[in-house]
Amino acid sequence: MFATRERVRCLDAVQWQGSLFGLSDMAVDATFRGLTRRDLDGRSWVDYLPNWLGGSDEVFGLLLGSMPWMNRRVRMYDRMLPEPRLSSWWTMSSPRPFPLDVISEARELLSVRYDRYLDSIGCNYYRGGPDSVAWHGDKLPGNPEQPVVAIVSVGTRRPFLLRPTGGGQSIRFELGGGDLLVMGGQSQIDWQHCVPKVSHSGPRISITFRHGAPPP
Repeated sequence: MFATRERVRCLDAVQWQGSLFGLSDMAVDATFRGLTRRDLDGRSWVDYLPNWLGGSDEVFGLLLGSMPWMNRRVRMYDRMLPEPRLSSWWTMSSPRPFPLDVISEARELLSVRYDRYLDSIGCNYYRGGPDSVAWHGDKLPGNPEQPVVAIVSVGTRRPFLLRPTGGGQSIRFELGGGDLLVMGGQSQIDWQHCVPKVSHSGPRISITFRHGAPPP
């Protein structure tokens, strides 16, 4: 897949009405109290912790205004098409620290808990129901045997689906509001995930923590 990037400058028109819970102090729970693990197939697992990030609505607004959002164009079926979402990447080699301290703290806590040096943060901005991402498994640099991918979702709750690679019955989560979801084991090889299109939705930002060299 070949991609080019076009910078998006104007995001001021987004109307966002958050919840009272999301307006609490920005903080993550270092104890991970309430986290549950679901075994997918004996080789893969997913951890889920709702509302792990406090103040998620404020985080949403700050990320929306501070990240250098891009609309990538990717080659699909011999055509260059814009992705139906906006993206922004940060790595440890970036010239400036990540703009939100609470997200940097989240990266450090997740790195310790899952024994992986999570050195990149990818943010995906789903502006509304038509924005989506198709079924896929994340390809981490170096193809680690036990990749860990952690996602914190802020903004409107959206379906996040998991299914066995190649098809099968899906598992559904409704992610948003500071929820944490972590995929581990062989989940990026034996399973796929997606954010499907929906008829109507408010905006959502997924904050994804990965390990390995920064993606292209």
